[in-house]
Amino acid sequence: MPELSRAEVAAWKAAGTPVVDLLGRAHRLGPVSGFRLGDRPVVLVTDPEAVRHVLARHPDRYVKRSHRMRHLLGDGVLTVDGPAWRGQRRLFQPQFTVQGVRRYERAMRDAVADVARAWSASARTGEPRDLVADMRRFTIDVIWRATTGLPLDDTTHRQLLAAARIVAAVAAIGPADTADLERDLAEVDAAAGRAVAAARANGDPGILDALLDTVELPDPDGRLVRDNFVTFLVAGYETTAATLSWLLLLLHDHPGDREWALAQGPAGSAARTAAIRALISETLRLYPAALLLFRDTTEDDVLAGHRIGKDTTVALCAYLTHRIPQLWPDPERFEPRRFHEPAPRPALGTYYPLGLGPRTCLGAQFTLQEMTLLAETLLPAFEFALVGERPRPAFDITIHPDGPLLARVSARGE
Repeated sequence: MPELSRAEVAAWKAAGTPVVDLLGRAHRLGPVSGFRLGDRPVVLVTDPEAVRHVLARHPDRYVKRSHRMRHLLGDGVLTVDGPAWRGQRRLFQPQFTVQGVRRYERAMRDAVADVARAWSASARTGEPRDLVADMRRFTIDVIWRATTGLPLDDTTHRQLLAAARIVAAVAAIGPADTADLERDLAEVDAAAGRAVAAARANGDPGILDALLDTVELPDPDGRLVRDNFVTFLVAGYETTAATLSWLLLLLHDHPGDREWALAQGPAGSAARTAAIRALISETLRLYPAALLLFRDTTEDDVLAGHRIGKDTTVALCAYLTHRIPQLWPDPERFEPRRFHEPAPRPALGTYYPLGLGPRTCLGAQFTLQEMTLLAETLLPAFEFALVGERPRPAFDITIHPDGPLLARVSARGE
């Protein structure tokens, strides 16, 4: 298989450019290519057939052995593997089907209403808003409400934002400040403790009910409940907030696409919802939830004609797959109609912004629904104009704006 030389990897390190630049260099060698980080071989996969092979057809040969976020997430469903993962996945799966997500729509709509009220107030005063911060608060609020039945308060919001600092520290190159990490972890644990207590007291169905009610998975000290609350927070808030931020920025740059979506049908219609979902799907094509999905080989294998040894790290990059011109004509262009009928559905392995196969994002339907409800409310009701510098993509665990998205919002009539 074609590989980057050690000199090329060293040159990338010396340049201090983002990791996506290294991935791009390897990708140009071919859809399955290699490089070494230290002594460990890494195989980069962007070819759709190879993606299907790894994620969908042979998940037993390509497993998720470790996770950089284990310090924060503990033994939640995102980090564990084998029987522990299967047991937790089986418990949570019914809650995150299309039907199961409906029980959380009230929480989502209440959180959407809070954003709309805040934007209405800013429209009256003319004060700029940081739309990235708004989207982060919204997604945290949704998870908090879906867990506890309570609206997000400022103290809890501040504490849960500590999770973002831990993620950033883990993603950064170089040693993190241990004291800061432990302080942030204590903040997250304090909020998680309140969430679990509220979930136990809440009579309405919540995200953690499957664990709170089961005796199938022993959890005498409640640690597993805590770990999964934090897992749903970290997995569900930063990635969703980033997608919504990119969606707003893309629609600012392409107002005709917003008008196209709103013109597909009246408010609340299936036609309008389908068009808004196309906006979201195209945003996820350009900015998938995670930069890389990692798997480790449990045995020797042949991948796209290349021999892959046991104990090799395989990195799958949807960001690059989604930009292959042969798969996606004019791939850098924002074109939501790619995902709107009568356009054909993307072939398996060509589009996987939320993963693929048995470990597809458990909360995919949850996050798609909360994004749709927010867009259905905000897009016809508000205009916004950027103020100051526009953020650029930051590539680490997620693909997120590298700074605030400052904008003045104004009311509009549909």
